[in-house]
Amino acid sequence: MTVTFRQLVAGLRDLGLDGSRPVIAHASLSAFGHVQGGASTLVGALLATAQRVMMPTFTYRTMITPRVGPPNNALEYGRREHANLLAEFYHADMPADPLMGVTAETLRRLPEAQRSNHPIYSFSGVGVEEGLRQQSVQDPFAPIRWLTEQRGFVLLLGVGHTANTSIHYGEQLAGRKQFIRWALTPRGVVECPHWPGCSRGFDAISPHVQEFTRRTQIGQAEVQLLPLSDLLKVVVRLIAGDPLALLCHQPACLRCEAVRKDVASSTG
Repeated sequence: MTVTFRQLVAGLRDLGLDGSRPVIAHASLSAFGHVQGGASTLVGALLATAQRVMMPTFTYRTMITPRVGPPNNALEYGRREHANLLAEFYHADMPADPLMGVTAETLRRLPEAQRSNHPIYSFSGVGVEEGLRQQSVQDPFAPIRWLTEQRGFVLLLGVGHTANTSIHYGEQLAGRKQFIRWALTPRGVVECPHWPGCSRGFDAISPHVQEFTRRTQIGQAEVQLLPLSDLLKVVVRLIAGDPLALLCHQPACLRCEAVRKDVASSTG
């Protein structure tokens, strides 16, 4: 089955996208099946419907791990010296990490697209320049806060909530433990606070947001649209009720284990 530009636009309009509110989108192009024209077609459909679009364009290849650092930071210090040698200096034209998907990189490369300035946690987009400018190393989630103020949406294109970066902002609002990471830049090594935790447990939020989630099927992909402010309220409420909510259950997850230790120490 081939998915066309017209089918993408029709499906996105069925969700209620009309350009009146910006979106932060997360996409798996392969989830749709064969898209005629590939990622460029999907990006074109997004801009034809939502008009103001933001996507994460993170650059993990800039990250380095020091030999020593703060405790309970979900890092094994001094064990990544080989990986440190492979780290790259951040620059504004650095491609997004492959984990972000080809759609995000395609959006970033548009002549009219802008990018925020975080050396690891950048966002790119069209028509969302004001939000992108608000980001800093000290405030990595500022673009999502701006989207919330603009009554924006989260758009999940063939992906689940494990790809939903906005839930991390909700964790920060709820007071959940954050981490520190470091990035290699032309100005030297930069400390990057407010690094988020693990997202592998985020699909557990699905039943709690069902009442305000709009869904449609485009090709082989399920597409979901959620009001960002409503999503964040749910995240904060869940964590207030259970400080361990939305954590994953993989025994080797350093970040979720660090959150559990932090909760135990604060309630002990």
